[in-house]
Amino acid sequence: MASAFLPGFLLGLSLIVAIGAQNAFVLRQGLRREHVLAVCLTCAVSDAVLITAGVAGFGQAAQWLPWLEPVMRHAGAAFLVVYGLRSLRAAVRSGGGALTPTADAASVGLGATVGTCLALTWLNPHVYLDTVVLLGSIAAPFGAEKGAFGLGAATASFVFFFALGFGARLLRPVFARPAAWRVLDAGIGVVMCGIAATLVA
Repeated sequence: MASAFLPGFLLGLSLIVAIGAQNAFVLRQGLRREHVLAVCLTCAVSDAVLITAGVAGFGQAAQWLPWLEPVMRHAGAAFLVVYGLRSLRAAVRSGGGALTPTADAASVGLGATVGTCLALTWLNPHVYLDTVVLLGSIAAPFGAEKGAFGLGAATASFVFFFALGFGARLLRPVFARPAAWRVLDAGIGVVMCGIAATLVA
């Protein structure tokens, strides 16, 4: 089991560690200390479900339903553009009250936060390519131990998201200044719009 768990863990970690729309959202919530547990759980459980589907052999879904990939790709790109533009708008607007990580900053409800997190996860075609298709295909040669491989990849997701979400507080001294939040929001906006551009290119 260990011989399959460790490769799954390392591969899962290498795929998820790159900064993307989902990770940027988790980082921002961690810095603001808003619904961090719910966001981390949503991301990690979503990854675990997708990884399980891939390991179980559902990586052929795109071949069975050829229309699925372009629909998901364009829907994901549209959502990322909207969210990216919102971040860019937050970065340039005056005042910066909503950008400070304090208790009096404007707070978004739990339902809306989880909804945004689910959209950033499930509307991103790269997530399916990484979890369902790539991890699913690499797990196949492990045969009877592919379950351990999938468990390792899912464990990596839980470790990463909780470390990112709850570890973000270590950066709070940096983000005590509104200017730092403007830079972060600008970076998030650029990343999300850039990912959207690659999806439709």
